[in-house]
Amino acid sequence: MNMQTMPLERTAPVDAEARVDPDEQRLQAFASALDALRREVEADLGAQDVAHIRRVVNLSRRLEMLGRGLIHFSVEPVGFGMGVGALWAHKSLELMEIGHMALHGAYDRLPDSKLHAQNFRWRAPIDEVSWRAGHNIRHHQYTNISGRDPDLNFAVLRLSPRIPYRRAHRLQPLTNLLSWFGFALAINLHVTGMLDIYFQKGPPESLRDLEPQTKRAAKRVFWSKTARYYGRELVLFPMLAGPVFWWKPLLGNLLSDVGRDLFAAATIYCGHVGASDYPPGSQAKGRGRWYQMQVEGTRNFAQSPRLSLLAGALNYQIEHHLFPRLPPNRLREIAPRVREICEQYGVKYTTASWGSTLRDVFGTLRKLSSPRAAPVLG
Repeated sequence: MNMQTMPLERTAPVDAEARVDPDEQRLQAFASALDALRREVEADLGAQDVAHIRRVVNLSRRLEMLGRGLIHFSVEPVGFGMGVGALWAHKSLELMEIGHMALHGAYDRLPDSKLHAQNFRWRAPIDEVSWRAGHNIRHHQYTNISGRDPDLNFAVLRLSPRIPYRRAHRLQPLTNLLSWFGFALAINLHVTGMLDIYFQKGPPESLRDLEPQTKRAAKRVFWSKTARYYGRELVLFPMLAGPVFWWKPLLGNLLSDVGRDLFAAATIYCGHVGASDYPPGSQAKGRGRWYQMQVEGTRNFAQSPRLSLLAGALNYQIEHHLFPRLPPNRLREIAPRVREICEQYGVKYTTASWGSTLRDVFGTLRKLSSPRAAPVLG
């Protein structure tokens, strides 16, 4: 989200001699420090960022060729397994480091037009236009605000105690874990509005309404992207292997998809589930408070550099929510400075190991299976 377009409440004029609220002064200074950091990084964007994403794109393409080749020509399980691993790495890079950040506009200031948000075509079963509307605008603008952030309510999946309880929520965290095996498809069901059409009991989360023409358009968008992606992965490549070995690319593509989806879900859930959430109608009173809500509504966790690359730097979820249009290599670079700024101005900056964060996520999902779950206060 463009920082200049974030919603701010109008504040009533105050007497010039009235005492300035110290907390407001603190948040103003906090915002100024983060704005200065953003301007510094944006002024430095250039050749090194172009080189980084080109290396990643080239690596992804090589991994795809290697993976599909090993799956197709392997004559024993080891070669086949290596092929699945290479294809999983390719699909993870395409989903996270490349695709997610391209659709945020992180590469719009760089020369490669194929990575510009409006031109980018995702190698994942997620519609690009629907994603930008649901994720970039609504989720990032209203992070963890009940009734505004669609990512708190996936119909039968409840990710905040502020979401009205339904009997289907008793099955958490099992239902959440099952959705991880087809996480990218589940995301497409969510952002295109298919969950609204078939499962949502209250007002739609992703669609503007549930009129017949709106539902027809949502179904058309969903099936168009889904058919193109899975037609390529589960029909075209198996056909190319011929009538004897068709099962190898079919199985390899399925396994690499499941691996990508499990890894992505385990990464993305850790960024928000269990962090502070906010009641309906919450709105930032000034830029500093908006920054604070972004920091405290997200959390970081430690991953190795290689895993962070596959995760698109989403283990630095705090930095991503503060500066969603910065390339992922810059999020990794500035994380220590962001943490220092947060600590300096008394803003809660949450980070832990990936394992402990995952344990906390599943503990939170278990609590959300009860109607008595209490919200995490910001």
